[in-house]
Amino acid sequence: MLNIVLHEPEIPANTGNIGRTCVATNTRLHLIEPLGFRLDEKNLKRAGMDYWGSLDVTTYIDYADFLERNPGAKIYMATTKAPKVYTEVSYEPDCYIMFGKESAGIPEEILVQHQEDCVRIPMVGDIRSLNLSNSVSIVLYEALRQNGFAGMNLEGHLHRLHWGDSGKLL
Repeated sequence: MLNIVLHEPEIPANTGNIGRTCVATNTRLHLIEPLGFRLDEKNLKRAGMDYWGSLDVTTYIDYADFLERNPGAKIYMATTKAPKVYTEVSYEPDCYIMFGKESAGIPEEILVQHQEDCVRIPMVGDIRSLNLSNSVSIVLYEALRQNGFAGMNLEGHLHRLHWGDSGKLL
């Protein structure tokens, strides 16, 4: 099972959307405090819809607590400061993909400890970053693709449409 880690997220709607994506992909969500919101906040629940109750979520008091409770975890760091693109690494089925807070990203003192595992999403021009929930989706789905979308529904089915004698759609 893959793991998404949010380091000090600030915007409840982003975290709610990420939580919904985690439920849809059977991915664990890890939240490193301080959070810019309360977990019972209405905006968080609204963005996560009725999926929040099904979310496998763990909170940590700080980054040291996260490391202590997840010893030996393979952690990829999503950052605009990375030298390689997120598609250039092979994501293990149980790896952790960390994203920083919306206003500042992952602190550099953490990034320098994981330089080889830093990945970026390509962008043009002077754009500082993408929306956090969009960034999580982009990288998470690449990791899922690399792992064969294990346990996920890979095809949908259209309902057959029938035309009546009058030429109207039934």
